[in-house]
Amino acid sequence: MLYLRDVWVNWFEGEENGYNVCEFHEWRKDDYIELLDQVPIIKIESTLFHYIENDLNDLPDALLEEVHQKAYVRKNNQRVQLEHCFIITDEKKSLIVDTMGYRIPIRKSRLIPRQEQLVFEMAEQTETSVYTFSEKQMSKEYHILSPNPDSMRGLTRKERQLKQLLFMTLDQLHSTKNVAEMRYWCTEWMPEQYGRIQRMDFDEAWDALYCELKSGWSKKHMDMCERLVKGQPYFEKIWELENGTQVN
Repeated sequence: MLYLRDVWVNWFEGEENGYNVCEFHEWRKDDYIELLDQVPIIKIESTLFHYIENDLNDLPDALLEEVHQKAYVRKNNQRVQLEHCFIITDEKKSLIVDTMGYRIPIRKSRLIPRQEQLVFEMAEQTETSVYTFSEKQMSKEYHILSPNPDSMRGLTRKERQLKQLLFMTLDQLHSTKNVAEMRYWCTEWMPEQYGRIQRMDFDEAWDALYCELKSGWSKKHMDMCERLVKGQPYFEKIWELENGTQVN
């Protein structure tokens, strides 16, 4: 088995979508970066790589057995074993995974570019490991709180976070079933359609606004997000963390 040593990781915990496991160039100064002493490298098929990168389903038993207690982190000058921590690659992408003792990929991290290149070079020397897993679980359903990758493509880390916040506020609006409020926000986004919006029922107005908001990211999206979070402490806190400013 191949190993990578002195591996820098920036864990993203509980992320089911790969677009939220940030690439190195999006790491922030206030992210907690950990140094792993040793991590095994497994070359796998692209279908399994995508399954692990973009979901939180059970990992193949054979994979878990192969990497069991083969990774170490150094704490207080002692090497501490990790139950199931490993690097996967399909020679196109790479990812570090830690199950934290469970059977699912709880924590995920990208590699720094220099170490990712090392992984690709080392993977050329080994055969692809083939593991059995349920491909039925690959038919993933996206929804407003787990948006389709197409909705996030091309956005920066900050933009992705704010767009997910916008979707959270929209999901909360859906739970109110308040048709007057829904028409108001729909009109705020599309004032030129005021007459048509006033004839919409709740679901029609919500669907119209969601269809408008789900594509891309712009200053108009940002302004809408800021207005929707106002007066909601939990959402305002997320806004402030991403923007460094209070809601106006």
